[in-house]
Amino acid sequence: MSEKNPIRVFVAHLFAENPDYQRVFEYLESRDNFYYQNTSDPDNIPTGGGADALKDELREQIKKAEILVLPVSLHTENPDLVEYQMDVTGACDIPVLGIKSFGGTVMIAKIILDRAKDVVNWDDRAIVDGIKKYARGEITSQWEVIEFDMD
Repeated sequence: MSEKNPIRVFVAHLFAENPDYQRVFEYLESRDNFYYQNTSDPDNIPTGGGADALKDELREQIKKAEILVLPVSLHTENPDLVEYQMDVTGACDIPVLGIKSFGGTVMIAKIILDRAKDVVNWDDRAIVDGIKKYARGEITSQWEVIEFDMD
């Protein structure tokens, strides 16, 4: 992963404003030297065609990605659309990384636990490490360094 070869990330969405969708990008942007390309576009709502048009648009966005990042709170809002996104990733052999609900208030559905490679907390390091691991197979061993003033 580099600026010239960013990880292509699709963040699950429902074609509507959602704080967890926006929060994912805040966490990704907070990490130094993490380069990604967002393949999701919730503002690109197809006109006409109903549910089939939405699914076609999602399929086009997802198939460009290397990983699906799924804030699990979206599942409670629209289980059918979220499960469809997971179906597409399964058909395209794209891994799913779940992110627990912010504040841990939403139970994680069994279907997400079964299909996701991992479900992580809202922690920028855990999210980025999960993306690297499941999208590119990069295992990052990071250590916290604590310096003590011995004077």
